[in-house]
Amino acid sequence: MYVPAAFTVDDPAEISAMLAAYPMAQLVTMTDDGLVATPLPLLYEPSSDGLGSLVGHVARANRQWAKASSAVEALAIFTGPNAYISPNWYPSKAEHGKVVPTWNYETVHVRGSFVAHDDPVWTRALVTRLTQRHESQFDAPWAVADAPPEYIDSMVKAIVGIEVVITSVQAKRKLSQNRPPADVDGTIAGLTAVGGESAAVADAMRSI
Repeated sequence: MYVPAAFTVDDPAEISAMLAAYPMAQLVTMTDDGLVATPLPLLYEPSSDGLGSLVGHVARANRQWAKASSAVEALAIFTGPNAYISPNWYPSKAEHGKVVPTWNYETVHVRGSFVAHDDPVWTRALVTRLTQRHESQFDAPWAVADAPPEYIDSMVKAIVGIEVVITSVQAKRKLSQNRPPADVDGTIAGLTAVGGESAAVADAMRSI
């Protein structure tokens, strides 16, 4: 990924927060059929002796996992809020007209070794951690133990745990850091007026 210095995120705490905020990733690996991408939520698990891992699971019928090994490289692409940026939002347009459209976004690219865990004990523990992570936002969170044990057993048999043992991370925030302050303010106002995901990009711009 091309990352100009102005858009680089290198603070581990910020990167960890981005991975937690945008858990849905595209997991890309090379297979006998060429490059394959699977969209799935991944949980970042840091470690004291390395960069940590991303863990998740895929359907057993998804043969992407069959080629997993420490020799196979995986790329997990996490995408945060993104939005089109209109030149009409820049006050500098009226000054000199030298403006063009662009796109603002946040993304994290994680590379690592692709490992499969075809182990129901490992996978069930992973499903429990994933559930606890995503259900924690609710007042009355659902738990794996709420479902009949035999039903969970059958569901676990239908999936395979996967892990990306991280070797490198690139994080990028392209949020108009290269524009004059007036253009940044105009962009935030324009995105806020559009609403939806555009407003989320405006919030991200305010945060930095």
